This record gives sequence, structure tokens and C-alpha cells, in this order.
Amino acid sequence: MTAQSLKSAFIDNFLGSAPGWYKKTIIAFLLINPLLLLISPTLVGWCLILEFIFTLAMALRCYPLQPGGLLAIEAIILGLTDTHHVLEEIEHTLDVILLLMFMVAGIYFMKNMLLFVFTKVLMKIRSKMALSFLFSFLAAFLSAFLDALTVTAVLIAVSVGFYSVYHKVASGKGFNSDHDHGQDESIKEHHREELEQFRSFLRSLMMHGAVGTALGGVCTTVGEPQNILISTRVEWDFIEFFLQMAPVTMPVLVCGLITCLILEKTGWFGYGAKLPENVRKILSEFEQNESAKRTQKENAALIVQAVVAVLLVIGLAMHWATPGIIGLMVIILCTAFNGVISEHQIGHAFEEALPFTALLVVFFAIVAVIKDQGLFEPVITAVLALDEAIQPGVFFIANGVLSAISDNVFVATVYIDSVTQQFQAGAFDREHFNLLAVAINTGTNLPSVATPNGQAAFLFLLTSALAPLIRLSYGKMVIMALPYTIVLTIVGFLGVFYY
Repeated sequence: MTAQSLKSAFIDNFLGSAPGWYKKTIIAFLLINPLLLLISPTLVGWCLILEFIFTLAMALRCYPLQPGGLLAIEAIILGLTDTHHVLEEIEHTLDVILLLMFMVAGIYFMKNMLLFVFTKVLMKIRSKMALSFLFSFLAAFLSAFLDALTVTAVLIAVSVGFYSVYHKVASGKGFNSDHDHGQDESIKEHHREELEQFRSFLRSLMMHGAVGTALGGVCTTVGEPQNILISTRVEWDFIEFFLQMAPVTMPVLVCGLITCLILEKTGWFGYGAKLPENVRKILSEFEQNESAKRTQKENAALIVQAVVAVLLVIGLAMHWATPGIIGLMVIILCTAFNGVISEHQIGHAFEEALPFTALLVVFFAIVAVIKDQGLFEPVITAVLALDEAIQPGVFFIANGVLSAISDNVFVATVYIDSVTQQFQAGAFDREHFNLLAVAINTGTNLPSVATPNGQAAFLFLLTSALAPLIRLSYGKMVIMALPYTIVLTIVGFLGVFYY
């Protein structure tokens, strides 16, 4: 009996509260992969990609770090890659890791100011279409000069703030009470339908904003990590990069913003939910309550956060340092001038980003498998063998598909390196090289909005503390991104084809 109870304990402990079928599926993956290796390393490599995507899709059932990490560890044990190559992938994207570790924590220390500003905006703009357009446009504009992850972190912080305020009141608590806003059991019955509408409202705003980061991120060298790499290979500065991409990115931006308005007008694909009047009233009362009881010390803290926010924007736009280092500056300034000097207080700021940072490192292990097993090389070779006239369009589509199932930074890196080598070997002229660079950049940035794993900002949103609160699952993100995926892909493809 003791042995049986111990066995049951091991089974119960494995992946904790995840459903039994999910646990069995992960175990099946781990058992099948070594057998598939006997058939073909390429086969098991592609299966590993699909298995990892499955763990991302089930993120609300079980955080992907644990099952995905088990798959990554097995891949290393099976020799599909090794720890040295994983470290190389981490080193290549160290800027992204630093950004997650420090910038997201920095945003945490500015959340009061952000909530103050966005509450004012929400109270002033009553039209959902206008508000959605503003979220999408601002996300695009800021992402072009800052970076998509930082903008997404701001949107998440604001939405969590809104949700927390309403959830406390709907649970019969005061604005300032300690309350677990992840639990619905305490919600009063007459608030439940209202809560679902509010969740739908926040989901649509977050998706408009997330897509906005892609619309703006594709335009400039600093918008996405791979843009820097591409601009370095083709030797374009900030202005030239923007001008070279503009024939494709500007029509895409316009069509993306029009899509935002159409979705809000029609209510298709889960959009169109308006802010319930009672929620607006609660948020308005919260704003008035906060303003009435705000002390001079709290006013000073808001001013400090606003000044630091301005320094953040200037620092990122002027490229004072890598975004992660600027994020560390934000942490230091906000905490030093607002009296946050306890290690325990500071530690809370890192709770949101570090699990995702760990997941990203696991993702790099999967990327290392893709590279070591040459899973994408047949596609690259086939595209480069095509007639030059159709290469850009095919590059755009191939990049988009591969980015949607893996990672746009990795795909862009592999493709631009291969194309650069071909150009240096004299396979084509400079004009064609420039056109292929445009196709690679737009192809990896635009169709990749199709899935959360295509872009780091989307994956960050999916695995954030906000996603379960507003019931934003992997499948829901794919459905809500679908109209944008179709529009951005078609317009982007036509832009590249007729460039």
C-alpha cells in the first residue's frame, strides 16, 4: 500500500494540476521521440517542433516551461543539438533576454503613472472604434521607435490594472483591498455577465495593440530584433531602412488600421465588445477616489515615473544603450527616487518576466535543433533555385510560414545569412539583394502574427499574467489574429511582388 501511494504521489506531482490526458500526451511525446530518431533525425526534429507548439497552445492548462523544457532536455540527450549550440543561440539574442529581465520590471515601477494616464484616456474616449484605433496606432508608432516587447509590457500592465480595479469592486471589496483577481468565486452574480463583456473588451484592445506592434515593428531597424541584423547585412542606416521598406510597410500599416476599424464595426472574430457602463462608472469612481486621497508624496512619485518614462522613450529612440540596459536604468531611477529600497519590494517586479525569460531560453533550445538538423535548409535551397523574378514573393511566403511555426528572429537570421552568402558569391546583383532583404524582413514580421509563437511579443502576451484573467488562450489568439494575418499577408505579398 505504501508503494502504491508513493506511485500515486509521483503521478499526481508530475505537471501538478494539469489534466490527466495532458500528462499522458507529454509522456507519449517523450517516449515516441527516441523511436522516431531511429527512423530519421529530420522526422523527430519536425515532430519536436509540433510538440513544442502543442505545449504553447495548452498554455492555460499548463505553463509551457515545464513540458517544453522536458522536450528540450530530451532533444539534447538524443543528440539533436547540444548545450554549446543552445548557449550560442542565447548569446545571439542576449539583448532580448536582458530586455525581458529589466525592461518589463521597469514598467512594473511605472504602473501607477500608466494606470493614471490610461484611465484618463479611457474615460475621455467613449467610442470603442476610436479607442481601438488609438491603441493600434500608438502601439505601431511606439514599436517603430522603441521595441514591440516594451510596448506589449506597457499594454499588459495597464490592462491588468483595469481588470484588478473592477474585479475588486465586483467581488464586494474596496479599491485598496488585497484581493486575488484571478478567482471568480467571489464575484457577485449580477456582475458575472458584465465581467465577461469586460474581458472581451480587454481581449480586443490587447489584440489590436499586439498587432499594432507588428505593424510598426516591421518599419524600422529597432522595431524588431531581426531588423537590426538585416540592416547590418545590407548596410542600411535607420532612414534608408525605413525608405526601403516603405513601399511595402506603409500600405500594410494603412490596411492594418482599416482592418481594426472594420473588426470593431462588424464585431467579427471576437471583436467589437464595448466597455460596460457600470465598469466605466467603477473606473471613473476609482479615478476620483485616487485623486481625492492622493498625497503629495504620491504626486511626487507620479512625477518621477513620468520623467523616467520620457527618459525611457528618448533613450530607446536615441539608442543610448541596448533596451535591457535602459530598462535597468528605469528600475534604478524609479526605485531610488520613490523610496523603494527593500529587496522584497523590488523582487515583485521580476515575477512577471522571469518565467517567460526561462521559456524563451527553452525555445532557443528548440531553435538550436532546427538549425543543427537543417530543417529549413531544403526550403531555402529550393527558393534560391527559382527564377529571380519570383524569388521575392516566394521568400515572403516561405518566411511567413516558417516564422509562424517557429520564430521570426531565427528564420530571418537563417535566410538573410544564406542570401548574403549568395550575393557575396556573385549569384545576383545589389538591387536583387536589396529586394530579397525587403522580402525577408516583411515576410518574417507580417504573416508571423498568425500564431503566438511567431513573435516574441505575442508569446509574451499569451504567457503573461493577463492572458488567463481575460481568457485569452492560444486558440483564441489565432482566431482573433486571423483577419489581420490574411490582410497583412496579402497586402505584404502584393507589395513585395510589385516592388
